[in-house]
Amino acid sequence: MSEVVYNRIAMLRAERGISRRELADALGVHYQTIGYLERGEYSPSLYLALRIAKFFEVAVEIIFSTAPFPRIGDTSSERSA
Repeated sequence: MSEVVYNRIAMLRAERGISRRELADALGVHYQTIGYLERGEYSPSLYLALRIAKFFEVAVEIIFSTAPFPRIGDTSSERSA
């Protein structure tokens, strides 16, 4: 059984205009690590996940989840009036 960790790193980077390399440099990791994380090919250690959350100044649960995040604009889970 494969454990998948979903994340919003790419979305947060895009919102803030930060490149993979800039994020990697700030975290002290290789820029390819950021790509692996964003594509779900690599799950971060707890330490790295907490550092990423601190960098973006949000709770770790905002960035990482064991369930897929709903797509932006997805209204299928909203009730009709």
